Amino acid sequence: MPHASPELDIEVRLILEAIYERYHYDFRDYAGSSLRRRLKAAMQRFECATLSQLQGRLLREPEVFRSVLADMTVQVSEMFRDPEYFLALREHVVPVLRTYPSLRLWVAGCSGGEEAYSLAILMKEEGLLERTLIYATDISQEALALAQAGVYRMELVPGFSENHRASGGKGSLSDHYTAAYDHVLMDKSLKSHIVFSDHSLSTDSVFAEVQLVSCRNVLIYFNRALQDRAFGLFSEALCRGGFLGLGARETLRFSSHAHEFVEIAARERVYQKRNG
Repeated sequence: MPHASPELDIEVRLILEAIYERYHYDFRDYAGSSLRRRLKAAMQRFECATLSQLQGRLLREPEVFRSVLADMTVQVSEMFRDPEYFLALREHVVPVLRTYPSLRLWVAGCSGGEEAYSLAILMKEEGLLERTLIYATDISQEALALAQAGVYRMELVPGFSENHRASGGKGSLSDHYTAAYDHVLMDKSLKSHIVFSDHSLSTDSVFAEVQLVSCRNVLIYFNRALQDRAFGLFSEALCRGGFLGLGARETLRFSSHAHEFVEIAARERVYQKRNG
């Protein structure tokens, strides 16, 4: 795909409008450069010479759309990714969470479920899982199915385990999964406290009051307007004094909702909603 041009921008807008009208997935406020890269890959895979040709196939062949959707929503993740983030949760957030009789956490953009299971393990190690419900949401049905299964390749486990140790993990990560052949299966005691559900930060509204929102490495794919919408959803969902965790390349600083939060751990991007 050539560099951005007025004609290309029009084609991109048209294909995003078509996706929204046909399938009700809204990518119109996603970052342009990332979308162009992924659409280019889709054109090559389906041997389409132009975006208009790809658009025709997307509209008429749902299986093509499902494949392109998986590419457009792909997020690289791992368990206890950026372990200093989870260490900050243990040190700054967990002591406050202990004061609640019941807890609801929201992992927005859960991808393959690694972050949700990481939070469940953290809460179990801190003695809080039994009173915790974790909402793990994504717009991709394929990602949600993988997350619900909770099956990961054995070759990834050494990295997961190292992250777990660096995050202040208690005991061994192997306490929380069963190994079988070349995969591991996350423990049912974790799964029973996680609800995996379809939710779009572009179009959907708040569904519950929560004490923690963890949305990491998702907002980098949004433009400023959509980032602001997401921050508004998080603020609305969070109780007073609730916490928001973002990715290392994401910040509240330039959002219209920045004044609603204070920094708790600046480097780890952990914020707390003001009480008033």
